[in-house]
Amino acid sequence: MTPDFLPVDGLLATLDLLRAWSNGPVLHVRLNRPAKRNAISDTLVQQLHTCFINLPEPTRAVVLSGEGAHFCAGLDLAELVERDIGGAVLHSRMWHAAFDAIQFGRVPVVAVLHGAVVGGGLELATSCHIRVAEDSAYFGLPEGQRGIFVGGGGSARIPRLMGVARMTDLMLTGRVFDADEGQQVGLSNYRVKDGEGLARGIALAQRIATNAPMTNFAVMHALPRIADQSQSEGLFTESLMAAVAESTPEAQDRLRAFLEGRAGKVVKA
Repeated sequence: MTPDFLPVDGLLATLDLLRAWSNGPVLHVRLNRPAKRNAISDTLVQQLHTCFINLPEPTRAVVLSGEGAHFCAGLDLAELVERDIGGAVLHSRMWHAAFDAIQFGRVPVVAVLHGAVVGGGLELATSCHIRVAEDSAYFGLPEGQRGIFVGGGGSARIPRLMGVARMTDLMLTGRVFDADEGQQVGLSNYRVKDGEGLARGIALAQRIATNAPMTNFAVMHALPRIADQSQSEGLFTESLMAAVAESTPEAQDRLRAFLEGRAGKVVKA
């Protein structure tokens, strides 16, 4: 970690399958099961849920990464047990609750992806708002070969990024996308060399943390819901959300600073 990040204390420090550091506005959370390629156990799902509904108050953005050689290899099949239909539904809903706490939580989340991003690991990654992929990252949905189906929200989130046809291909054939292919189909927003993902993720999170909180909230919560609505309903919802965002004192201060020439203009990097 960079020197300005310090280990967190309190509740998050008790979560043994996660590690967390903070510099104030940015919280870095790392999956901590490297011997299992950060495979997702029931306990890890529960700890992710606990973490994201109990973010430290100063947090304005989160970076999510994985310890070791892989981001996340998906469901820990060693924990897969026989369940009746009701139990299986509740198990899936536990994953939904945890990943919803990421996608529809308090602050935006940047995922740093390397090595395996497969199965439930891809479902986890797609619950984040921005994804940075290193050269080593690869993406797959091996559920078809395992005799199971996605259960962590993948059927709702992944097609939004790469389409139903591509997701069908991954699940039926076991096809694996490398980092370049993953970016081409929309699974990542940024591509970097191995070892550079965390620095890029932190830089993005620090920039996101400077946005007006209500604007970040609108992007996280209103934008995906508007995409689900008809055009007329979406436009109405957009008007309401724009009015809410623009009415906050911080938004008014930022607009005033721009009009008075105290804020920078958009320029090409």
